[in-house]
Amino acid sequence: MAEEMKTPGAENEYEPDLMTLEDENGNEITFEVIDALDHKGVHYLAVVEYVENEEDIDEDAQLVILSVGEDADGEYLDVVDDDETLMEVGALFEKRLSDSFDIG
Repeated sequence: MAEEMKTPGAENEYEPDLMTLEDENGNEITFEVIDALDHKGVHYLAVVEYVENEEDIDEDAQLVILSVGEDADGEYLDVVDDDETLMEVGALFEKRLSDSFDIG
């Protein structure tokens, strides 16, 4: 029976959940998904613009909330534009993320 080779601490290594999206000007931007939740039958993602090096992290990075929809072509992402929904879902994410991130 062969033994598996394991790198010490490898199971604790952080692997970001990344997605590259195109903005309205055709520019590709990579985002990191930092949380997801379901609210009133809709799946939402909380994302921030991804930076590879810790020293490049912007302390004032904006949280973007996306809704996940589905149509005949499959799943799609949409920016939440409705102010009331944005406030509700934003408050839920804020509560969930406040232990891990400096939010305020």
